[in-house]
Amino acid sequence: MSLTSKLTRIADVTDACTLPTLERPLRAAEFDAVFQGAIFTQRVSDTHLRIALTGPDGLPGRLRDLTERETQCCSFFSFTVTEEAPDRAVLDVEVSAGHVAVLDSMETRATTASSRATRP
Repeated sequence: MSLTSKLTRIADVTDACTLPTLERPLRAAEFDAVFQGAIFTQRVSDTHLRIALTGPDGLPGRLRDLTERETQCCSFFSFTVTEEAPDRAVLDVEVSAGHVAVLDSMETRATTASSRATRP
């Protein structure tokens, strides 16, 4: 897919998101903070991303709250949070084929945030 096609698809998603524009950087920062605890990411399929996370106690609840709020404004996302321990969870993120570019972006954010957190 060309860069122009990807940008067009991301722009289409931005139009589908009902979160006020001024709140979007704050929401992205919330995801980035959670993604700092990414242990691994796995692309299960083009439309399905799995992220294993670690963090402070209460992480699964925090993640459920964040993903529920995200689903309210971006209904094209489907999130499943699986609690493994009070400080560990697996986040499965699924989208329709028309929103793969957004999932690509989320995967990049998770990988980038995790690598920043592990640098000395």
